[in-house]
Amino acid sequence: MLTPRTTLARRVTAALDASPSRIPVLVGGCGSGRTTVLRHLRDRIGRTSVQHIDVERTATTPERFLHAVTAVSPFPVADLSAQTPAGARAAFDATLGFFSGARTSASEPATFLLDEFLELRTFESFPGLRRVLHDAIDGLASSHNRFVLTSRYVARTLRLLRDHSARFEVIHMPTLTTEDVIDILGPTAAPGGGDNDAHDADYLAQTVQALADGRPAYVGALADELAALREHGGPGGGDAISALAGLLATGGRLANQCEFSYELRLHRARGYGALKAILEILGEEEGLTLTEISHRLRRTPGSTKDYLSWLEDVDLVTSRQKRYTFADPLLRVWVRLHCRASAPTDDDLAREVHRYALPRLPVQSDPPPLPHAEPAFAMAGGPASGIIEID
Repeated sequence: MLTPRTTLARRVTAALDASPSRIPVLVGGCGSGRTTVLRHLRDRIGRTSVQHIDVERTATTPERFLHAVTAVSPFPVADLSAQTPAGARAAFDATLGFFSGARTSASEPATFLLDEFLELRTFESFPGLRRVLHDAIDGLASSHNRFVLTSRYVARTLRLLRDHSARFEVIHMPTLTTEDVIDILGPTAAPGGGDNDAHDADYLAQTVQALADGRPAYVGALADELAALREHGGPGGGDAISALAGLLATGGRLANQCEFSYELRLHRARGYGALKAILEILGEEEGLTLTEISHRLRRTPGSTKDYLSWLEDVDLVTSRQKRYTFADPLLRVWVRLHCRASAPTDDDLAREVHRYALPRLPVQSDPPPLPHAEPAFAMAGGPASGIIEID
């Protein structure tokens, strides 16, 4: 789904190959392609020289995490899996020791790809691990091995790394370009190949890129839906707005992805009910100030400011010139459609998707003229005025 993004790949590779190596930290929202990049890196470096670790799935207890990491490691393990250290702190220290001291079978530095590394904070509830993230960062920074980290929580990552080693290089996941989208759409974009097909393909790619906000997961969903529409022989194979409406319907692929992002981030924050209320308020109208939100929430400005800071902490909202908006514009559409007492109707879907899409549609330029086509004014009896008349 994610086309190669040369600049990103080169930057990550250059960081790893530097002497001493830097530690790239890939940050971006749900569906921005962080895990896909790690998989490409694993295949490029070679599976005997790199270990990909899904921290989110394996960070349960420090002892079990140590076992999960070492049990499937491609690197030689010196009896760590057989003799689990006693106690949470000892097990975590042993894990850091493994990350730092592991070598390949050729005695070369090992490479670790730690996906969602902030989930190590799960261990904070265990004795002696109150500063587990800071300890982990310090341990990785002092190691001679190579690391790539990822996180979907941009604000938390930046705050954690603010006062730590300059060895860490934060890289924000780029959005897909129109050229990337054309590659993903494939035959869906231009089934023919003539000049008009190329023009239509470019316009469709610009439309998909704008509606998906350039996010790989959203682009991939739209591309699959457009391909399905074309495969079934309907005229909707190039109608990105209809495809988006179908994906945002109850049970649709994008509806499910937005629900996952919404619930996951809210559960990582605090004040669950109040935070949902603020998101509903911003769903009704964006660009509100703290005072305006507090009035609508019927809470004090002080408590409302705390709620907003918690939403910013998990990248659900962003503030520009003291006015608050959704960080993910498509998530706002989902909130308007699904955070209500009943499922949206077809009319609700059409209204909300058009409201979202119309300001984002690219301006369509005139397609190249067909071969041997007569000038436009010859058919109209005179030169075209450029004014469209509507009865």
